[in-house]
Amino acid sequence: MSVGAGPVADEGQSFFDAVGGHPTFARIVVRFYEGVRDDDILRPMYPEHDMEGAVQRLTMFLEQYWGGPGTYSEQRGHPRLRMRHQPFHVNPEARDRWILHMRAAVSEAGLAPLHTATLMDYLERAAHSMVNTFDETPRP
Repeated sequence: MSVGAGPVADEGQSFFDAVGGHPTFARIVVRFYEGVRDDDILRPMYPEHDMEGAVQRLTMFLEQYWGGPGTYSEQRGHPRLRMRHQPFHVNPEARDRWILHMRAAVSEAGLAPLHTATLMDYLERAAHSMVNTFDETPRP
């Protein structure tokens, strides 16, 4: 295996384990939020006092989704992603910015190409499903 190629999944191994477990997902999420902090469209959706909470929640969610610990559901119940994002102004521009920052974070994680493609396929589909308005102006 070459450096930066990422782990190769053994049969029966979860995606979570195949990509390196918690350290990999934590690294992706921290890098993602570094992009969000400087983004004029996304930043207003994340209160400063809760940025660390946002990092923890997204990390737990992604880990659980990909076969890691069930901590997200234990602490927060069913994900209900669309319901949880309904209060936010998620228009196509916000979606595209979210994907942009997530793509940068995933590309820097050093995953195997198949793992990168698999993860980004899910993340892009999830981002598209969060769009809840086509209005350009954020809600008051």
